[in-house]
Amino acid sequence: MENLSEITLFYGWWQLTVCLFAFLALIAIWYHLGKKQNDFGQVFLAMSILCWSVSGGMEILYAHNLLGTSHGDFYIQGSRSVLSLLNSLFILLALPYFKYLPSFLESIIKSNYWKIIVGLPFLFSLLPTLTKLWGQTENALISELDVYYSILTLSLLAWVLWESFHKRRLSLLAYLSIFCVAIIFAAQLYKLTNNGMQLLFSAIFKSNLIMLFFALALSWVKDMAETIEGNAKSLRMHIFKRKNAKGKFDFLINLGGVFEEQKDIVLSKSQHELIMKFAKRRIDSKDGWLEIKPKNALISSRDYDINDYNEIKRLLQAILDGQIGKGAWTKEQHELPLKNILLERSSDRERKIRLTLDPKNIEISTTV
Repeated sequence: MENLSEITLFYGWWQLTVCLFAFLALIAIWYHLGKKQNDFGQVFLAMSILCWSVSGGMEILYAHNLLGTSHGDFYIQGSRSVLSLLNSLFILLALPYFKYLPSFLESIIKSNYWKIIVGLPFLFSLLPTLTKLWGQTENALISELDVYYSILTLSLLAWVLWESFHKRRLSLLAYLSIFCVAIIFAAQLYKLTNNGMQLLFSAIFKSNLIMLFFALALSWVKDMAETIEGNAKSLRMHIFKRKNAKGKFDFLINLGGVFEEQKDIVLSKSQHELIMKFAKRRIDSKDGWLEIKPKNALISSRDYDINDYNEIKRLLQAILDGQIGKGAWTKEQHELPLKNILLERSSDRERKIRLTLDPKNIEISTTV
């Protein structure tokens, strides 16, 4: 029994200090980055880890004084259950703040009813646990309600973590997240056996999940770093041709002030003609507007600068393919921001569009 007390005391101190440090670190990351975006998802994840830290404090409190007595074991188990329920609740409350969610779950998780959906099972699990704790009654089903609530949480967390890492092109972390959740799931099932080895499994899965939360925070920072930002004043554009190894000309464009790394981006002939039309109109005319052909316009009615808005869309996508990589960019994070930075529509006539750049920042070269 003395050895068990020492193990519990060591585990308690480990859980208190490690989880408290992880809580403070996640809050610090949120304070510097997430607070500006009004994103409280990381706060909820940090609070879930804080529950483990408090649980470690409870282990220390009871390790010497009450361990070995019926009341000591009873209160430790009850406290673990309550804090485990709170841990799961905070994780579930963090899910709506995740940028990438499974399509079949997104409408539910993002709905106004999500707090009710996760809150009711929490209350149904918490109230019997508190009743047992206050009344000091034994009930195997009630004592493990936190395990069933945790399994619900793990099922949703696995899907969301997979989507978050996979859509950020972090495949290894996506697979590691599934492996980690599988370990936690096994630990929760092992908890039902009420074996003394559960402290070891608990330490393992808590360490894994904390590291996973930090990996998630870093992927979020990576996501922010890759988001296209800029303004018209800082934009620079160089349009040019260059002979390739076959002796033919490649049509290229180089954008400055948008991407961290500037690249020479190869365009098709039609895309090159379109960007040249934009650039020359911006340089040569006072306003620099190009007019897009209306969908219901007659074929022979008149000539328009741009026949179809899809021409602009294909130009933007070609720039992103050359700069970031085909399939490595998203519409929300890259295409729409690039369009808003590079192009502007007339407030008077919807079908007029032009480059936002200052004509002085546009350079056109015949060959390089």
